[in-house]
Amino acid sequence: MNEPVNLANDHLAPLLTPEGRALLDEVRGTAPADELAVATRLRREHPAELVSAALAQARLRQRAAAKFGDADADRMFFTSDGVEQSTRATVAAYRAERFRALGVRSVADLCCGIGGDAIALARAGIRVLAVDRDPVTAATARANAEALGLAGLIEVREADVAEVDTAGYDAVFVDPARRGGRGRIFDPEAYSPPLSWAIGAASTAPVAALKIAPGIPHEAIPAAAEAEWISDTGDVKEAVLWFGTAPGAVRATLLPGPRTLLGRGLPDPAVRPVGHYLYEPDGAVIRAHLVAEVAEDLSGGLIDPTIAYITADGLHATGYASAYEITDQLPFNVKRLKALLREREVGILTVKKRGSAVEPEELRRKALPKPQGRNAATVFLTRVAGAPTMLLGHPARP
Repeated sequence: MNEPVNLANDHLAPLLTPEGRALLDEVRGTAPADELAVATRLRREHPAELVSAALAQARLRQRAAAKFGDADADRMFFTSDGVEQSTRATVAAYRAERFRALGVRSVADLCCGIGGDAIALARAGIRVLAVDRDPVTAATARANAEALGLAGLIEVREADVAEVDTAGYDAVFVDPARRGGRGRIFDPEAYSPPLSWAIGAASTAPVAALKIAPGIPHEAIPAAAEAEWISDTGDVKEAVLWFGTAPGAVRATLLPGPRTLLGRGLPDPAVRPVGHYLYEPDGAVIRAHLVAEVAEDLSGGLIDPTIAYITADGLHATGYASAYEITDQLPFNVKRLKALLREREVGILTVKKRGSAVEPEELRRKALPKPQGRNAATVFLTRVAGAPTMLLGHPARP
């Protein structure tokens, strides 16, 4: 089956009936290769459109499991955009806990999408008004609140967020759409609604959080906001502007944990020769411009003024960077690297790069054409004091 994976109003309602729910249970976990045979069999007893909708929904639930976990994804309803744009459950749960810790008991969730953040807020005991102007999206959010037993805490309203009165809520959360017909939107004023509108909405509440793209320029962050970058298992997921918390503060939060690094306003670290250890900061630390804070805690410096690798002579425990013991430093030269790997009996090579135009997979093929060794190594393609350099080593743990 090659039908587009989507969920329209006329497809959602039948899936909520006893027949639709039973069909969803029956097609759960259907492999793509088996869809045609399953559809052919089921269409003998069920309407063709309902079978197609159930299989499309099963496909979306399989995709959504990575964000929501199997237990929730198997009960929730999704749209293609909803799976793509919704907040990962671990991140939403962390943010909901921050709201709760701030004393928030009610939140107006504007641009709620399929309800991922509303679900996390409700599970934290917070009453939620979830608003979205798209009828399919709002209907899906409502179905999800009911499916997870949270309808008592989540009111879903189909409306233009600009027309919603949020005065009766402790906090406002805004998650503007950052994708258009041509893909990702990088200009915050091209968000829907624009960032300037979201900031205005935030100013009406005692506490507010605006979800934005992690690549936002720091100069675009209002002085009244606290800026937080969040990563989950090493992947940067989002940035959030908080209002009513700590104006001007900058933080990087790493999940699971959470572990939070607060900015201390440090100058850029000094550049120094490569030491015995190399530290690779988490992406949230880099996006938050807090590499200097990690370098100071590690008694380290940079290998190059433009590269976010920290080097130090000692091995220190840190939750904000991965440590590697460096065994070799050599100018960029594939033949020399190939000979060194053969000498060290390396059969598994991890290639990392920062400040290099070389593609990791291309280097791996050339440097290790016939992996046979019993050892593993990591090579960093980077610059040291401006010169293209290869650093060879392996993960180190204090």
